[in-house]
Amino acid sequence: MAIPRENPHFLGLIVLSLLAIASAEVLFEERFEDGWENQWVKSDWKKDENMAGEWNYTSGKWNGDHNDKGIQTSEDHRFYAISAEFPEFSNKDKTLVFQFSVKHEQKLDCGGGYMKLLSGEVDQKKFGGDTPYSIMFGPDICGYSTKKVHAILTHSGSNHLIKKDVPCETDQLTHVYTFILRPDATYSILIDNVEKQSGSLFTDWDILPPKKIKDPEAKKPEDWDDKEYIPDPEDKKPEGYDDIPKEIPDSDAKKPEDWDDEEDGEWTAPTIANPEYKGPWEPKKIKNPNYKGKWKTPMIDNPDFKDDPDIYVYPKLKYVGIELWQVKSGTMFDNVLVCDDPEYAKKLAEETWGKHKDAEKAAFDEAEKKKEEEEAKDDPLDSDEEKEDNEDDDAEGDDADSETKSDTDKDDDDDDIHDEL
Repeated sequence: MAIPRENPHFLGLIVLSLLAIASAEVLFEERFEDGWENQWVKSDWKKDENMAGEWNYTSGKWNGDHNDKGIQTSEDHRFYAISAEFPEFSNKDKTLVFQFSVKHEQKLDCGGGYMKLLSGEVDQKKFGGDTPYSIMFGPDICGYSTKKVHAILTHSGSNHLIKKDVPCETDQLTHVYTFILRPDATYSILIDNVEKQSGSLFTDWDILPPKKIKDPEAKKPEDWDDKEYIPDPEDKKPEGYDDIPKEIPDSDAKKPEDWDDEEDGEWTAPTIANPEYKGPWEPKKIKNPNYKGKWKTPMIDNPDFKDDPDIYVYPKLKYVGIELWQVKSGTMFDNVLVCDDPEYAKKLAEETWGKHKDAEKAAFDEAEKKKEEEEAKDDPLDSDEEKEDNEDDDAEGDDADSETKSDTDKDDDDDDIHDEL
């Protein structure tokens, strides 16, 4: 019997992969276990206006593991702001990975589930909507038109939104969002460890002016012929073409027997469309021998363009934060990660979301089933109809000598009515 041998190349890949994960630089990792409050600062933003919402530490209404908790918005029509600090980090010549999980238990119809990376010094107690950030990333949902992943990058003091459309998840389950930014200025956006979008910072954001622009001095030459087809000068209108009527009398029509010419006037047959009529004559089209194609404005080098090889660099990343306005609360965040290794991020996602997603889906389905049963039970319309039916039955079974009866008497009367029917 042949003895199977291990593939040394495959084993080498496993070893290299494990070494890469072991050497990953994890700047920040938060699974919201006991003591999580020690590294997070709740902002006082909007507190004076009594509009600051409170966070719940919970595993949610449905989950794959009741011990796996996160932080969840708990009050409707409130602002939320919370942040955590990590050792200052520059992603120059390094890959930057920003990942977290989010769940909209409230069946979000309008609101965000994004997080931010901030640079420099930030007063965390004042962290809010006006606080400058470096990267904003995550899902945004509002009505039927907005269901996408935001990826906003700050460069030279301006915020730039990704130009590509990246649809987000819209259900009430947990999903993992990952943003990967590489030293070659390429990026990837993943949802649940599956790549949904990728490309380059140079093309998918308007961070830098375009390298080429249309020549503002260029004009289409006067003799430029951009008509691909022209009327055939040899084509002539057939003789009598204009004499063909658009409508003709209906040959199948007959004068009604009761038609009186003296009273009704002279009878004329109704008209129908003439099958010989072809419409106004036009000469046929032929290829234009002088056609030069559609004229395009020539492109020239943009004098305002200045290349930036460090377009991807954020030299002083130091904070991760959540800043939201929620009309309807219930969004939960968990498993926040900032590191330099996509493989480590993928492994973390599988250890958390991947491990519990099936059980969470089963718990959600069970919760929905119970909800439907309760709604059916408490439906006021059904209750009113049932009440009316009972009243009708009682009226038919009332005894003339008695105004009230026991439940047993009513059942007997119902049976009698049923027998009569």
